[in-house]
Amino acid sequence: MSDKPNTTDEIRNSVRENYAAVALSNSGCLPSEVESGCCGTDLSESRALGVGYSEAELAAVPDDSIMGLGCGNPTAIASLKAGQTVLDLGAGGGFDCFLAVQKVGPSGLVIGVDMTPDMIDKARRNAEKVGVDNVEFRLGEIEHLPVADNSVDVIISNCVINLSPDKAAVYRDAFRVLRSGGRLVISDVVARVQLPEELANDLRIISGCVGGAATVEEITGWLEADGYADISITFKEEVAETIDTWVPGRKLSDHVGSATIEACKP
Repeated sequence: MSDKPNTTDEIRNSVRENYAAVALSNSGCLPSEVESGCCGTDLSESRALGVGYSEAELAAVPDDSIMGLGCGNPTAIASLKAGQTVLDLGAGGGFDCFLAVQKVGPSGLVIGVDMTPDMIDKARRNAEKVGVDNVEFRLGEIEHLPVADNSVDVIISNCVINLSPDKAAVYRDAFRVLRSGGRLVISDVVARVQLPEELANDLRIISGCVGGAATVEEITGWLEADGYADISITFKEEVAETIDTWVPGRKLSDHVGSATIEACKP
């Protein structure tokens, strides 16, 4: 652990390396030396249930896509409709993309973006398993999305934006790709208070979806500056007990919580 703030490259490289290890391990967990946060060991399914997924949803997607990496269920609250284009920021193994494609149907399109090549490979293999051809997985950073302007109806994301070293850029580029009337529906870890340095500067805790959490005030400020409307950030208190298991011995729910972040592009 360092007392000094990490550079953008240090954070991005650490996250990429750790989640590449998750993709290759097929265990749904971070390497043992960084294991903490929104990622389980062999408990991927139970963790998914603990943050709001149903048994039916777990049964409807490839097993390899269930990695226990989330802190909520954005597809359950996104009110997706047939024919929509949906973008998943930080798609991982494709879990939420496969749930979303069932809701948008064959006339819709789901795009998953991830910066980790091994995750993209995993997601594409999972897509072949389920035989869907209207799900695309694109390699790229969520701060600089490989997606056209004004082309997306709904953006979802699950416990990923907190990992970005430039969260303001994530929300700004999300605004760019949304159509007028498009919606942002995000599940993420949000700071209840300003995090102490031992959490905020520890790359293990950052990769575990805790150290990089922004406050409600910070997120609201970014969204307002970008021009979003109907901004709502709501903590899911029922997930607090699950969050407390992420780093044993630390009551993380005093510092962070799982929250739903919603906004729309006028």
